[in-house]
Amino acid sequence: MSEAEERLRAQIAGLLYVEPADLGPHDDLLDAGLDSIRVMTLIEAWKREGRDIGFPDLVDRPTIAAWAELLT
Repeated sequence: MSEAEERLRAQIAGLLYVEPADLGPHDDLLDAGLDSIRVMTLIEAWKREGRDIGFPDLVDRPTIAAWAELLT
């Protein structure tokens, strides 16, 4: 797993109150419990960092691997 994926996995695990190791790079994050409010929390944090990622970008491919690709 890349460094970007590891950081993202830790960030998402914190929102889901699970261990990062519980989330695989290709696991469906919506099935893992990531709801729309938490997705919006991530989007807002990334917007503050200058990233332009929208809700549809994330829910179309809800995996750590896909999101890391969008963020890099």
